[in-house]
Amino acid sequence: MSNALAVEGVGVRRQRAVKLPSAASMIRAGLIVLVCIGFLALWQLAANRQWLNGQLFGSPLGIYNAAYSGLTQGTLVSDTLITLYETLAGLAIGSLLGTGLGLLLWFLPAVSGVAEGFSILLNSIPKIALGPLIIIWFGSGAGSKIWLAAISTFAVAMISSTAAAREIDRDLLNLFRSFKAERSMIFRKLILPSALPWIFSTLRVNIGFALIGSVVGEYIASQAGLGHEVFVAGSLFDLNTVWLGVIILTLMATLLTFVVQLIEERIVSWKPKR
Repeated sequence: MSNALAVEGVGVRRQRAVKLPSAASMIRAGLIVLVCIGFLALWQLAANRQWLNGQLFGSPLGIYNAAYSGLTQGTLVSDTLITLYETLAGLAIGSLLGTGLGLLLWFLPAVSGVAEGFSILLNSIPKIALGPLIIIWFGSGAGSKIWLAAISTFAVAMISSTAAAREIDRDLLNLFRSFKAERSMIFRKLILPSALPWIFSTLRVNIGFALIGSVVGEYIASQAGLGHEVFVAGSLFDLNTVWLGVIILTLMATLLTFVVQLIEERIVSWKPKR
């Protein structure tokens, strides 16, 4: 009976811990929605009254028609999935390699500075300049876009993880050493947990870099993907399709950022909530 009451008490506390959206946040969200609706209505009115050149600026109704056409033909879904796959694969490869290498440099402080300097040099190279080389090396398929996205995220992840390993609380580090803890245990119990907030913050930033890398690759040489569709539509002065591609890419980045934030809240549960 006591165990059952204890379990029930834990359940009650968890239910109480769930916070409903406050009135202020709901009002703020409602105002944002109203502003967006008002902006779209004004944009469409300006296009209908020819206050704006619809051929040069597009219109909400034209964007809707482009989306409907893309959905009925199936190209919009397939292009979105292709770009999403390239972005996720490149983000995973670049972030994992960069983060892993940056954290492992904690074991090699003698070469840490040289490796960090190399990553800073790599990060300073405009990734669009590497696009033609990557296309030549890996072809015009999805592989070249994945590697371009990976290169775009690798250096940022490595720089951040190296800094995270270096900025560990010295008092905690000395405490571990005073108990004669092995370096592998210090890494598992102190370095890695302390670096997790840095890793997730960098991962959110790298979502944008991975998207840029995959879209730039699709711009240079591809037969499918949102970048390819935007490039072709821009060449044909189809601004409605261009706007549609920009909107989908923005929604994609927002959704991925939200997913990463949810994962962070589950893994880094001890991090203070803002």
